[in-house]
Amino acid sequence: MSPRAKHWFIGGDRSLAVGVKLLREKKVIALPTDTIYGLATLAQDTECVEKLYEIKGRDKNKPFAIAVNSVKDISRWGHVDHILPDLLLTLLPGQVTIVVKRTGNLNPKLNPGIDTIGVRVADSKFLRSLAKVLNEPLALTSANRSNEPSSLTTEEFSELWPVIDGIFYNIPNKCKLDEKYRVGSTIVDLTVSGRYKIVRPGIVLDRTLKYLHYYGFKPVEP
Repeated sequence: MSPRAKHWFIGGDRSLAVGVKLLREKKVIALPTDTIYGLATLAQDTECVEKLYEIKGRDKNKPFAIAVNSVKDISRWGHVDHILPDLLLTLLPGQVTIVVKRTGNLNPKLNPGIDTIGVRVADSKFLRSLAKVLNEPLALTSANRSNEPSSLTTEEFSELWPVIDGIFYNIPNKCKLDEKYRVGSTIVDLTVSGRYKIVRPGIVLDRTLKYLHYYGFKPVEP
């Protein structure tokens, strides 16, 4: 374990209180999701969002997603009235990011000038519990510098350790995942009623397409 790392914690219920405390203190933390390692902070706090852009070295025209606790929380931040609830409940929680029109409740400094938002309800109890206790969304992005490969282990983003306030990991292997997870979540745009557009194939493309077609969704016409 590098001496450059600030704080390390075992993920799960034992560290939930620590994670909540750090986030309430406007910190940026790293944590395993249901695909790759992610960076998370408070989406509704502009100072936190700016810090996340800085850590990533990211162009503000490239949006962050948000992570929420449950499907019922999505409507607070994104417009989903046109989407069948059964479809959302089939896809989520899971390794899918849905893109919808954002509501006025979301921090305008998060992805400024972009009228959509990617929303994750991850199959990660720890990540969902953080959002639940905080009762607000987390800005979520991959734990790597912008335009560099995503990370499956903490060691792969060691260059970021000095600027991350807490690193959470699973035992015994710090969330070492199969290489197939590196592609991240499947991102699907559902902004148009009854239509879909695959933004990123991700890890569960076949399953996502299966249920989109089952519920009558058709691809957006070119």
